[in-house]
Amino acid sequence: NLGNITRLEGYLAPDTYEFFEDEAPEKAISRLLRNFDFWMNDDMMAAVEKSGRSLKEIVTIASLIEKETDGTDREKISSVIYNRLSDTSQPPYLNIDATVVYALGGKTDLTKEDLQVDHPYNTYVYKGLTPGPISNPGLDSIRAALDPETSNYYYYVLNPSTGMHQFSTTITEHNAWINEFYG
Repeated sequence: NLGNITRLEGYLAPDTYEFFEDEAPEKAISRLLRNFDFWMNDDMMAAVEKSGRSLKEIVTIASLIEKETDGTDREKISSVIYNRLSDTSQPPYLNIDATVVYALGGKTDLTKEDLQVDHPYNTYVYKGLTPGPISNPGLDSIRAALDPETSNYYYYVLNPSTGMHQFSTTITEHNAWINEFYG
């Protein structure tokens, strides 16, 4: 199922593994790849094909979900991504902070200047999906990428007091939540 991937990020299945001190790194990596291949069984690959997207695109979307989710909202985040990608009335900027964190090598206290960094993984500057995955998504995020919730949501922001995301349909509503949470 893995075909001719050129980068391993996104395809190293996060799971619980036992590693041995003298184990060759290639064997350990191979185990993670085999687990990903096991996850992507015939039914999952049929769902990828049915989606009209490539495996790389699905894994990329799943990686975005994985880095953004609080663990309870994968399908909603997936819906925001798909809504933004498919809405032809606006440019498809995903505006996902996790992509900037990735582009900046892990910096998490982002500034307005950071959101403008010229990097192909910055979804505030470049339209559409990142060139590849930004993490190794779990199976739940892959499933969410294949089966997003149906919604009218285009935005979400983290509520710092609850650790949960607040979803919005309009930029006005979204900005009001940002102002409430971060003043």
